[in-house]
Amino acid sequence: MKTGSKLAGCKAKFLLVTASLLSYVTSTKAQSADALIDKLVDKGILTAAEAKDLREQSDQGFTESVQSKFGMPDWVTSYKISGDMRGRFEDFSSDNRAFNTYERYRYRLRFGITVNMTDNLELGFRLGSGDPKGTGGNPLSQSSTFQGNFTDKNIYIDTAYARWSPIHSGGWNASATVGKMDTPFQYSWMVFDPDLTPEGIAVNTGWQINDRQSVSLAAAAFVLNAGVLNSQYSSDNMPYLYGGQILWNAQWTDKFSTTAGFGGFSLGNSDQLTTANVPLINLGNTRTIVEQDQGGTDVPLYSLAYQYTPIIFDASATYVLDSFPFYAGKFPIKVGAEYMQNLSVGKNNQGIWAGVTFGKSGTKGTWDVSYRFERLEADAWYDQLVDDDNGVFYPGDIPNANAVHGYYGGTDVQGSMVKFNYSFTDALTFTVTCYVNDLISRNGLVNSIYVPNSKNSDMIHMMADINLVF
Repeated sequence: MKTGSKLAGCKAKFLLVTASLLSYVTSTKAQSADALIDKLVDKGILTAAEAKDLREQSDQGFTESVQSKFGMPDWVTSYKISGDMRGRFEDFSSDNRAFNTYERYRYRLRFGITVNMTDNLELGFRLGSGDPKGTGGNPLSQSSTFQGNFTDKNIYIDTAYARWSPIHSGGWNASATVGKMDTPFQYSWMVFDPDLTPEGIAVNTGWQINDRQSVSLAAAAFVLNAGVLNSQYSSDNMPYLYGGQILWNAQWTDKFSTTAGFGGFSLGNSDQLTTANVPLINLGNTRTIVEQDQGGTDVPLYSLAYQYTPIIFDASATYVLDSFPFYAGKFPIKVGAEYMQNLSVGKNNQGIWAGVTFGKSGTKGTWDVSYRFERLEADAWYDQLVDDDNGVFYPGDIPNANAVHGYYGGTDVQGSMVKFNYSFTDALTFTVTCYVNDLISRNGLVNSIYVPNSKNSDMIHMMADINLVF
């Protein structure tokens, strides 16, 4: 072997070892080492086969080092640490003079670990910040508000799950997840708030029909609320949520692709979800009085008046341009829509949105701009699950929910959303979002604070975010 080749090989190994040590300290080993190996291949210092061997040696060495360092068992094959930090400015304003323009500053911190094990097992958890909301926290937000005279903030369990993926061959894949998890469905924010992490069991399967088409299926059973021993709840009246979704993805050409989906849900024992035993974050559903509180007060207790069994259709189409001004890489344009109808109710039971997105952020120098119009009627879907940022001003008190006038997300809302994202780096993205909404109906509102000759409920909710992920 020539001296130059020996020196090149020694140099490559030295650089690889250095990158591995640095990446081990910063928990970004895979990304750093892989980038270095790719660069060495580009320079002709390493062949593709040598690069593959080095990656395998690096991965094995890192895993063994971590196992030795922390005393982890040998059936643990890999670890992944991830998280994000978001800073947010919010502004709420309305043309109704009864609403006082409001601003707030917030942050969201999430930190998680995923452990992969032999036999296709995975264990994961994520911790998240968040303001308390009643005794059960806020299921729709991990944001903490700058308030309380510098008091310490709360940390909650955001996810905690176990997953088994026994099938991953022949074009098929299947997994089962149990615990508190990210939603296993691919519905929009009209169906599930993006911060919602439901609790129960989910099954996901998929079939790669050919190199251009695939089908996936998700099904889940979630528990919404449960009592303690000797409470009023039993297996017969515990509130639950069953649902599923089937998706067909097709890549018709190198530039044009589509997605179409159908699914539905059943919210059982919804009358047990009262204003006393669940965090009332959003509003909009029809509620009825069921009894008086027994705590010596006259405050009434309300529950949902209807069952919720919606069916949901969604579709999207994406076309990719080769280039676009001020955009790094190929430029996608996506149009999409989603329709929902609650089969258990005969009126105010539909939801629909349609929109378009230009571009796709997430890597350095990329951006996107989105517009969406949404109309979500009062009893189309359970109001506590939908996007809480898509809200309106209630210009009167809401007696059937023990709620006072003010800003609320939920159902019975229609309006537009405009969103812009720009990624300065792969890890840092700036976002501006603006909702412009109005109530669909004002039935039942106590009108003591309406502005004279006006029942204006419009709301402009603007957010500016800095997002840092790792």
